[in-house]
Amino acid sequence: MGEDKLLLPINGVPALVMAVTAFDRCADVGELIVVTRREKLEAFGRLLEAAGLKKPLKLTEGAATRQGSVARGLAQTDACCEYIAVHDGARPFVTPEQISECLERAVEFGAAALGARVKNTIKRVGEDGFIEGTVDRSALWEVHTPQIFEIGLYRRAMERAAESGAEYTDDCQLVEAVGHRVYMQPGGYENIKLTSPEDVIFARAIAEKRAHS
Repeated sequence: MGEDKLLLPINGVPALVMAVTAFDRCADVGELIVVTRREKLEAFGRLLEAAGLKKPLKLTEGAATRQGSVARGLAQTDACCEYIAVHDGARPFVTPEQISECLERAVEFGAAALGARVKNTIKRVGEDGFIEGTVDRSALWEVHTPQIFEIGLYRRAMERAAESGAEYTDDCQLVEAVGHRVYMQPGGYENIKLTSPEDVIFARAIAEKRAHS
């Protein structure tokens, strides 16, 4: 992106603030934990303090990997925490309602994630650049966040990964590795992740639409 995507203003509001505010406004969320690089802790702390959040907020330094960073966030949870919701700060358009719906499924099944059905035709391409076949998209989903887990299950999955030395870039994979199935909760196509400059154009359009709806 060429700049910190969490600080990108989406119609005047930094993406990180939008994402954290959605959880702050969700009645089912008890506390907020933001994990980031050491050099960002102070700046993010000031930014979120100015946002007027209502829920208790903790900031903690991340690790070299996503899995390690989530483990550090997990270590900061309150002793009474029953479920942990892992969310990308670069997904600013999740709603409190979507968070609650995903949590309901996590309570029912132990693990759930927001996602959306794949809309485009997916091709399998070989190393030589030629199409080798068409993938049946009827069962394909994009996995989004939050990904919500019963905290005991998540801790067991973390411990198993640490023992085996496995590193996962997706928290669903982490839990699937201990044999637990994750429910996919439909979340819609507006829950985009800011990854490339084009995403900022889409993000501002979504924010504009929501402002006038």
